Amino acid sequence: MSVAGGLECVVCVGCSRWAWKRLNYVGTYDSESWPLSSAAEFAPIPRACRAILGVYADDLADPSFAPSLDPSSIVKRVPYADTHRRCPPYLIYADRPHKELVLAIRGLSLTRNSDYMVLLDDGLGMQELGPDYKLVFAGHSLGSGIAALMTVIVVNNRDQFGGIPRSHIHGYAVAPARCMSLNLAVKYADVVTSVILQDDFLPRTTTPLQYIFGSIFCLPCLLFFACLRDTFISEKKKLSDPRRLYTPGRIYHIVERKLCRRMILDVLVTCRCGRLPPEVRTAIPVEGRFEHLVLSCNTTSDHAILWIEREAQKAADLMQESGEPTSPPQKQKMERIHSLEQEHRIALERAETLKIPHAVAPTEESSTESIASDNKSSNSGGKTKWDELTENLFTKSASGSLVLKKDILAKNGD
Repeated sequence: MSVAGGLECVVCVGCSRWAWKRLNYVGTYDSESWPLSSAAEFAPIPRACRAILGVYADDLADPSFAPSLDPSSIVKRVPYADTHRRCPPYLIYADRPHKELVLAIRGLSLTRNSDYMVLLDDGLGMQELGPDYKLVFAGHSLGSGIAALMTVIVVNNRDQFGGIPRSHIHGYAVAPARCMSLNLAVKYADVVTSVILQDDFLPRTTTPLQYIFGSIFCLPCLLFFACLRDTFISEKKKLSDPRRLYTPGRIYHIVERKLCRRMILDVLVTCRCGRLPPEVRTAIPVEGRFEHLVLSCNTTSDHAILWIEREAQKAADLMQESGEPTSPPQKQKMERIHSLEQEHRIALERAETLKIPHAVAPTEESSTESIASDNKSSNSGGKTKWDELTENLFTKSASGSLVLKKDILAKNGD
């Protein structure tokens, strides 16, 4: 055999081995070493999913997807027609039984420039319902990025939101986009939660979203090339890249397919058949933070908020049926809180050990509360980062409302 023929065989064998490994990689591998979630800590997630489904519904009195929200508890609902190009559709929901004020943001349409805006111009933060209420941000798909970043902004500017305690603020990123540096993703893991269903493609891809949804290639082809590209990037290089974005916060992974020989299984699950009872795993990973695309028939269907809500509720029901009470005894509850805090601290220490850009060891902070309480900038005049961000993005119109500077420039250009 000639040298050229030998090289061709080596390349062919190598490519075949890579393809075989990639096609047999299932989403469950990303979290196979994580501990299982408890029923109490997972309980708010199905509620957050239902709030997001309420934004998608055309008529809450006659919803297409059950269960629905109580229409009488909707504080404000803004569809596309009423956003005036300032923000994506959203609703504000007063969940009185659970004492939560929820801002739910739907997945977005990339044909609208306003979908890239942050919901800054809304008086949501004043605690009109009382100091016992929690402020919850929930978003799906690209809306999850807004929810996660809004949570970070509010945590750092609590004085602008009636002095709400940090423990009363939480963001749920459902089927999240990668929107934070690794440092921020770990740092704010106590207030931001990501929810991922099995093989969902969006939390695993670093390809800019405008290329994903606007590509001339079909989505599976684009994901395949992205998977091939990421194969040649080392884990060390990924971790040291300050521009690389990650899934935000603590991650809850809903797993429902565990068989490694997935080719036959995919034929069954294409119609949502052959699925196993879901289980939920949770962690604050530093390495291996959903860095591998999964090449399966379910990468897009696992992104649908409808299926995520159903599987999340099914998992929550199974946890309760297993004998674990939704409201654990006070001692057990406190032990779990300390356990979650310890997991967060270990993740912060791990990020600092790996020399993640801008990572700060927890020993340099006086408490968990102060990890993200740097809400004042060092600029002269004592302006908050919130004010600085608003001034950079907006200007006030004659009527006193905020107007995006980009829109003014575009209008003047016309």
